Amino acid sequence: MSSIREKIRLEELLNIAASRDASDLHFAVGHHPTLRIDGELVPLLEKPLLEPEDTMEIAQSFLSEAQREELLREREIDLSFAFKEKLRLRTNVFFQSGFVSIAFRFIPKSIRTVKELNLPPVLSSLVKRSQGLILVVGPAGQGKTTTLAAFIEEINTSRTEHIITIEDPIEYVFTDRECIIDQREVHSDTLSFARALRSALRQDPDVVLVGEMRDLETIASVATLAETGHLVLSTLHTNDAPQTIDRIIDVFPEYQQDQIRAQLASVLVAIVSQRLVPRIQGGRVPAVELLVQTPAVAHIIREGKTHQLGNVIQTSADMGMIPLEQSLAQLVRSGQITLESAKMVAVDQKSLATYLGGYAK
Repeated sequence: MSSIREKIRLEELLNIAASRDASDLHFAVGHHPTLRIDGELVPLLEKPLLEPEDTMEIAQSFLSEAQREELLREREIDLSFAFKEKLRLRTNVFFQSGFVSIAFRFIPKSIRTVKELNLPPVLSSLVKRSQGLILVVGPAGQGKTTTLAAFIEEINTSRTEHIITIEDPIEYVFTDRECIIDQREVHSDTLSFARALRSALRQDPDVVLVGEMRDLETIASVATLAETGHLVLSTLHTNDAPQTIDRIIDVFPEYQQDQIRAQLASVLVAIVSQRLVPRIQGGRVPAVELLVQTPAVAHIIREGKTHQLGNVIQTSADMGMIPLEQSLAQLVRSGQITLESAKMVAVDQKSLATYLGGYAK
């Protein structure tokens, strides 16, 4: 089967995925091409089962020669590219059991606002801060990158700032409006997150977006940037605010942990933890836990008592904080999600029942 024929086949499947509002498209040997729609895997049974030569030739149809060599050398590769000027694709090609598999993630070219994403309006006020650290956390595939893009676009349309993004790979592509936005991709524009962050201090930024805080050096650089008069936005694959703080602290050796606790207590603006929940009308809607920095939160972080943060979130609605269960209850009450979906996502079932009142039967 020729690579030209495979490229046409790939475009056909990408068109099918886009027309069905899929978030992902998977190619794996022994399986039908498979979409992820509203969080569920949906195999395209009308398409043939994939053979080893199919997945390899599909990969070769969009990889450059240098990328093919990297795939064979490293056994996996991350990249992103535009598809027919309609959307972008974040792609990972990897080997499993000796065969090539491919995962495409669809990234809309249009950047939706906080309101359009159905996120709490209070989030818009967070990005009005001129310095500090805002973290958007949650498991993979829960819309963290989309939320960060909405934050950047809010700044882009309302302030005159210099924004630097450091990503691996670049996902949303921004158009300069009121701001100058420099987007740097790890491995092509810079050698690493840590190196790009060190350079950022000499590039006169106002806002820095870091695609992910992966290691000690990156986390330390992020804290320093936030401490020196910059607004820094980033993500972690953590489930909630307490776990996020613990994950950051635990990256450091014990003798440095008091220092990073003090820095976090000083620079943290907020931690937004989100889950995408199936919407009754189709699609998915975010449920959000929000921790906002207060003197009480700063004290808890400095003292290493992160287990108390959940209670602070529950009792600080007047400070703008939002428990996850409250967010879920509001979505149930407004008819956007089912009670069953809320129960699947909720961490504290008793708290959810309390927020739901008569709905929780």
